[in-house]
Amino acid sequence: MKKTFMALVCMVLASGAAMAQKTFTFGPKIGIDYTHQLGKNINDESALNYQVGAFMEYCLNNKFAIAPEVVFATNTRPKMEWVDGFYHDPAIDVTTTYQRNYINIPVMFKYYVSPSLSIDLGPQFGFKVYDRYTDKWEERGREMKEKHSLGYRNFDFGLGLGATYNFTERFFVQVRYTLSLTTLYEGSNARNGNAQLSIGYRF
Repeated sequence: MKKTFMALVCMVLASGAAMAQKTFTFGPKIGIDYTHQLGKNINDESALNYQVGAFMEYCLNNKFAIAPEVVFATNTRPKMEWVDGFYHDPAIDVTTTYQRNYINIPVMFKYYVSPSLSIDLGPQFGFKVYDRYTDKWEERGREMKEKHSLGYRNFDFGLGLGATYNFTERFFVQVRYTLSLTTLYEGSNARNGNAQLSIGYRF
């Protein structure tokens, strides 16, 4: 059993070393993220969403690398139901869904503590591509719908910290937490926080 375990460890380290010797790699990545809002007096509606994108990595040497990414990230909050008397008859139940989508460009600076494991730190530039909340209700047997803009900023700047583990020369898994340094909209102290878990494939 001990020999088998040592053999597996050597295989993982060897595959990581082979990957680290490549100057340039790229490929797709996909994952899930847990988005929440931070700030005083914030009614946070956390949600689990997904992201999909691509990365490239350029190794400066066997310890340091830079890895920019382009990622499409969804941010849909759970449906909420209440009796809304502002837009509609106060006796009508309204269901509201919030959705924001971003194109995020993280630029991660990676330090390899071993050939298979790196610590990742860097800025993220986020560009809003969709920003809506939708009210739905039933009135006289018909489904009614109204869409409204949330009024969030078009640009979001944040800082990400995480780690990448290379299972093989091709496959890796990443964990990362990104904190927005800009507020969501004018006059608000709310900021995005985002925990991510993703997998990727290197070419």
